[in-house]
Amino acid sequence: MIDLGRRLPDSGRLTSGPAIVAFLAAFKLLLHLATSGVYGLFIDELYFLACGEHLAWGYVDLSPLTAFQAWLARALFGDSMLAIRLFPALAGAGLVVSAGALAGIGFWNKHTILLFGLAVIAGLLLTRERRLMANRWFVLGGAVALLIFLPNLIWVIQHGFPHFEQLANIRRDQRDVAFSPFQFLGLQVLFLNPLALPVWLGGLVHLVGGRAGRPYRALGWAYLVALAVLLAMRAKVYYIAPIYPILFAAGGVALEGRLSRTRWRWVKPAYAGALALFGALIAPTALPVLPPETYLRYTRAIGISQPRLENRRTSEMPQLFADRFGWPEMARTVAKVYHSLPPEERAKTAIFGNDYGQAGAIDFYGPKLGLPKAIGGHNNYWYWGPRHYTGESVIVLGDDRETLEERFESVQAVAEVGHPYAMAQEHFTLFLCRNPRGWTIQQVWPELKRWN
Repeated sequence: MIDLGRRLPDSGRLTSGPAIVAFLAAFKLLLHLATSGVYGLFIDELYFLACGEHLAWGYVDLSPLTAFQAWLARALFGDSMLAIRLFPALAGAGLVVSAGALAGIGFWNKHTILLFGLAVIAGLLLTRERRLMANRWFVLGGAVALLIFLPNLIWVIQHGFPHFEQLANIRRDQRDVAFSPFQFLGLQVLFLNPLALPVWLGGLVHLVGGRAGRPYRALGWAYLVALAVLLAMRAKVYYIAPIYPILFAAGGVALEGRLSRTRWRWVKPAYAGALALFGALIAPTALPVLPPETYLRYTRAIGISQPRLENRRTSEMPQLFADRFGWPEMARTVAKVYHSLPPEERAKTAIFGNDYGQAGAIDFYGPKLGLPKAIGGHNNYWYWGPRHYTGESVIVLGDDRETLEERFESVQAVAEVGHPYAMAQEHFTLFLCRNPRGWTIQQVWPELKRWN
């Protein structure tokens, strides 16, 4: 482990730096595994699981490793909540130990690692450590990363950079809440535990301006470059979160040095205790550790809850929790309608989801309910096409009667879908639509693309 400019004195085996990091990693792993089944599957998890059934070198809005690990988890461990969330929990614990990942594999998991790589290069160019870029191992490492990333890059190029189209649609539709730079920075403080501000901000100062942090100054500049780019792009506030372990490490070293004097040693356990106590206080706002009703009472009592990140109407629960509710109930309602149809009509009836959460819920919960796989135009579902359906009979989720009556001769309201804690868009009337007005679903499929 690097010391970021200062070598700490040796300590006991169980209180050494590596041991403490291992304890933190184990605690993080156990915490995520213990809370894996408190709430239901998140909307994006349903979509990732569906992508895992369509393995490819790329997708509209995610990197291929996400789909592969979803497929692998189900293939190895089944469909339990613990099985589905095991690999993400292990990855989170591994992040505590390594504070990063191999660049090539990182590309397969999240394309935003490209921003971090470019920010590190910019940081090197801004410091005397730019000489490291002339090292053959630096060039070789970049070449290996590119080689690993190449299949996904080829897919992205062949498909016309679909993620850029999706991002343009999101900006046009103003889906995401637009935060000012001050609000963006304020949310960083909130997300990272307000009491931890002196550590990571001190780490930034240590890297950028401290004499001891000079060998690692490029990392401080990398943070500032990445922050500037994300502010200019009006990106989501949590996109920069993976870089903070660097600042925390640097800040920990700097703080340790300042508090090593005898008269200040009492501050370390006091500050660590305050961090842990306040962290435990706000943890239920981010982790699903409380039952919904208890969560609502708790957040009202402490006056802190999740900030609104998207311009979508929610329920009493904030979006990051609300998007975990209602999916099994939705699938059961669809199954009741589907099985009420005569067998000959049922065989030709498609189930159309207007967002990937609806379609993903049918794909995940549907097999045990006797449902076929869903179709839809949202993101990668559009690539997977209308399957064998013609559109003569369709159960439609999440649409309105007026729009459907323009396309079908018969539009029948057959059920109501909704859960008290689910997002507002997941409260809707379920329609059974028959007899298209002079079209087949294969003909109109290009018009149904919705990437947002």
